[in-house]
Amino acid sequence: MAARDYGQYCGITQALELVGERWAMLIVRDLLVGPRRYGELAAGLPRIPSNILAARLKELQAAGVIRRAPRSRIIIYELTPYGRELEPVVLALGAWGFKTLGDPRDEQVITPDAMTMTLRTAFRPRVAVDLPTTAYAARLGSAELLIRVDGSTLDVTRGDGPVDLAFATGPDIRRLISGELAPDRAIATGVVDVLHGPGILLDRFASTFHLAA
Repeated sequence: MAARDYGQYCGITQALELVGERWAMLIVRDLLVGPRRYGELAAGLPRIPSNILAARLKELQAAGVIRRAPRSRIIIYELTPYGRELEPVVLALGAWGFKTLGDPRDEQVITPDAMTMTLRTAFRPRVAVDLPTTAYAARLGSAELLIRVDGSTLDVTRGDGPVDLAFATGPDIRRLISGELAPDRAIATGVVDVLHGPGILLDRFASTFHLAA
């Protein structure tokens, strides 16, 4: 159980006492992408002190949010079914925070797991279901992601594969996803660099992934 005790009896208080400690929700965010080893969690949260990471993992285990599981002689951390119930909460929190998300500070980084969850937050299945199946390769700062949209299904992974459109961008992808910058202007101004495939497919990407700022 986390050390924080608000001394109040309600569901919100209980939730905050379980996952409200600093870094806890970011650990949950990354584990929503997939199981992770301790070192992978540390690499995805480069500013977390090792003692804090260890403490948060122990607290989340005690709360029944995550569990340790052996995989091929290594230990990985994964969400329990109870922990996975946090997914809509995390996505809603991300959409809420996006409304006031400005330009990144110099010390802020973009991680693959954070970008994966941003795409899952922005995904519009009701729009995508009427569009052709499309695969994108996105280089987002240091994060390289393979994004496949098949009807109302979104799959985001790391690695290579055949794609319809490959592009590189940075934090300014926020302006494309928010609708502040039209796809053709994003290409013309260098916010998005098309690496492979027809640039017109960026229109489809912008329709599929949208978050109102």
